Amino acid sequence: SKDLKGAMETLIEQKRQQLSTVEKLDEHMDFASQLIFAQNRGDLTAENVNQCVLEMMIAAPDTLSVTLFFMLILIAEHPAVEEEMMREIETVVGKQELAK
Repeated sequence: SKDLKGAMETLIEQKRQQLSTVEKLDEHMDFASQLIFAQNRGDLTAENVNQCVLEMMIAAPDTLSVTLFFMLILIAEHPAVEEEMMREIETVVGKQELAK
């Protein structure tokens, strides 16, 4: 847990340094950037920022896997939707073999 926390602090510090050198902030306003600016304004502590980013990193894989599972179930239950998706993929990709 200490290793993960230390790695997260390092990544946040790298992000903070990147933000200090960009010319146009609007192109770099992601979630971590918003948290860093909230800390700079005094709305959050460094620990708040670290905890928020850590929770997003930990929660994302679980949330994504559950979402994908239900999406695949819904596609399987609705063959017309699956056919329409395949037509759209063929329109964009063409008839080439998709990577497996």
